[in-house]
Amino acid sequence: MTGPAHQVAATGPAHRVAVIGGGPGGLYFAALAKQLDPERSITVFERDGREDEFGFGVVFSDETLDGIAQADPRVFAAMSAEFARWSDIDVRYAGQVRTSGGHGFAALDRNRLRAILQRRCAELAVDVRYRTPAPPAERLAEEYDLVVAADGINSGTRAAYATTFRPELDERHARYMWLGTDKVFDAFTFLVERFDFGVLQVHAYPYSAERSTFIVEIGEEAWRRAGFEALADREFARGESDEASVRRCAELLAGHLDGHRLIPNASRWIRFTTVRNATWRHRNVVLLGDAAHSAHFSIGSGTKLALEDALALAASLGEQPTVAEALAAYEAERRPVVESTQRAAQASLEWFETIDRRTGQDPDRFAFNLLTRSRRVTYENLRARDPGFVAAVEAAFAGGAEPVGAATVPPMFRPLKLAALELRNRVVVPPLATFTAVDALPGAFDRAQLTAHALGGAGLVIAGMTAVAPEGRATDRCPGLWNDRQEEAWRQLVDAVRAVSGTPLGIQLTHAGRRASTAVPGPDGIGRPLTEGGWPTLAASPLPWDAASPPPHEANAVELAAVAADFAESAERAARAGFDVLELQFGHGHLVSGFLSPLTNRRTDRYGGPLAQRLRLPLEVLAAVRAVWPAGRPLLVRISASDWAPGGTTEAEAVAICRALADGGVDAVDVSTGEVVAHQRPPFGRGYQTPFAELVRAATGLPTVAVGAISGHDDANSVLLAGRADLVAVGRAQLYDPLWTLHAAAEQGYAGPGARWPGPWAAGSRRPPGPGADRVAPRLRLVREPEPPVHHRWRPGAAGAVDPDPPTDRPGPTEEER
Repeated sequence: MTGPAHQVAATGPAHRVAVIGGGPGGLYFAALAKQLDPERSITVFERDGREDEFGFGVVFSDETLDGIAQADPRVFAAMSAEFARWSDIDVRYAGQVRTSGGHGFAALDRNRLRAILQRRCAELAVDVRYRTPAPPAERLAEEYDLVVAADGINSGTRAAYATTFRPELDERHARYMWLGTDKVFDAFTFLVERFDFGVLQVHAYPYSAERSTFIVEIGEEAWRRAGFEALADREFARGESDEASVRRCAELLAGHLDGHRLIPNASRWIRFTTVRNATWRHRNVVLLGDAAHSAHFSIGSGTKLALEDALALAASLGEQPTVAEALAAYEAERRPVVESTQRAAQASLEWFETIDRRTGQDPDRFAFNLLTRSRRVTYENLRARDPGFVAAVEAAFAGGAEPVGAATVPPMFRPLKLAALELRNRVVVPPLATFTAVDALPGAFDRAQLTAHALGGAGLVIAGMTAVAPEGRATDRCPGLWNDRQEEAWRQLVDAVRAVSGTPLGIQLTHAGRRASTAVPGPDGIGRPLTEGGWPTLAASPLPWDAASPPPHEANAVELAAVAADFAESAERAARAGFDVLELQFGHGHLVSGFLSPLTNRRTDRYGGPLAQRLRLPLEVLAAVRAVWPAGRPLLVRISASDWAPGGTTEAEAVAICRALADGGVDAVDVSTGEVVAHQRPPFGRGYQTPFAELVRAATGLPTVAVGAISGHDDANSVLLAGRADLVAVGRAQLYDPLWTLHAAAEQGYAGPGARWPGPWAAGSRRPPGPGADRVAPRLRLVREPEPPVHHRWRPGAAGAVDPDPPTDRPGPTEEER
């Protein structure tokens, strides 16, 4: 009976609707769905009382508010009358305050929002049943055409249909506690305090004339050392607060509370759980808000996402003829938005979980780093909002050598000295394989590509995937550097590039190990084993790359000594050929990488086992190369700092590897990840590998190169100014545009020594005008409207509801929405 009942309900319109949960998301959906069709019967089941209060303030973006204003002007008007508005973000760190303006926030007491929506539902004759736990979702699904599960992050509905929804619940490590305070902050305020037990941080913002939200967050180990574990060592009843921990927080943060109190409301230490579901719908049952998805509180509120869900779901019901089609349309519309938010939230969450990596930074760069943590806010974005703030950070980046207000030099065009070599800017063209070599000799295309990139303005160009031995080639179309013919070919290539460009040139040396003897990669980037003309491969252990690959030969001690000698000989040849920089490939599953990763090194001799022994071959290769590579010429190593697979290289091991490389004489580390095992699951996205460069840089002091999905100059500048890396490698974008660096300079209006246009191309150093570029707009206003102020603080009136100094315009999106 259950199956047919569901199917019948899902194939018709939604006349009878049940909503599980009377929070803001459930109530807003009920009100909107009733407005669109007054004949609908809508029942909301809410286990708590109408007057019960939970939570504190919630923050909205202008984008969300625009949707509410259009969908229900009465709700929007009631909300607007009680908003706290401001535009500043304060970062209180190391005893100093840094302020960034121009952001635009609107916040409201969550309980007042709930009351507004309750009143609206009553006006529309929605049947809201308080203190009435919902019947099981299965039963509701038989009685109603549609069941909307807005039952929160611990959704019972999601659990009941887990085999369909297939939830993924990612519980994180840090602890946080949601509190209020009667101190009314006048801006969004991040408090970062270092104690003997570790770092304690607070996210605070005003939401009324009397109160602010005050979220305390702390890492797991620091939480234990601070004594909170002992205070929280018991079960708390529903609605009960951990009063002892609240008092301890008040003591620790008294300097920021100015005598005001912390106010608990069912407040206790919890870990944040990111909720993801394979699907949000099961026949005529659909998830909404936290039941379907969650995003870390540091980039916005779950209430905001729930209200957006509610609007999309109600609209879909009005636009589609059946419940099934409406639910499919709702999920198709909302899922990309939510997943984008969750990517930003994940980056922000991980930044705060690892905040102690950054507490050695000066206040200016720390504040910039914090504001750009989610990758949604960038260098250009902040500079447009508050030029003075960014100028101060740039002055700190320049070491105070330039006064604030001096002509802007984008971070990517600042020089950097590596060993004895000074790079004119921070852009690196990484090794980009051409797969055009014949007999392992670099050919015409290699010469053309390296010349184009050298002329394109980058600070350093590296030739790539150059094998140190015949069996070390990834494919039979890869170049090598193990004989005189190859050395001469590379020397001629270097001379040809030097004839037209002074850009420093580097070369990456590698032995592909078990990733050797493959065909040239196809469009998917995967090189499959050669079916004809292949050669035996060498590896740390006889583990094939995948099921389609033959097992490699496990290298013995004699062969490993030969590998180190091959690297050294190729390094000598690279020096004689005239290369300025040498990079050793110790990542991406190539031979040396295979010794470093516990997933690919199963040896029981002195080259396997604990990390100190897995490091033996890499350090032997490094020592052999360092002995012959000229002093003063930079020596880089590329590593895979994560294997993106269970049991692989840990962050602690990545740091230990880089410390050992530093001790061995490496000048910088090119911090990549992955490609070590075929079953990897990397979270691809803009700048997804950059946190590993930041980790290594902070832990070792080594200069680092950030790589991976950095394709815009705004992201490059953000990485550098935040101190996440010293150099940025731009790969695929350079294939799209070999003049990427020079074009980035033109787009930013920069024409200094960090971006040298070749003389014959000087006429192209300015962006060509586009259609309408010569049009000058006429004046059409008799009285000019003043520009919105960059800095605006929340200053409630004496009556508590009106801002006496309102902004001249509606606020822009929150700093996260940007």
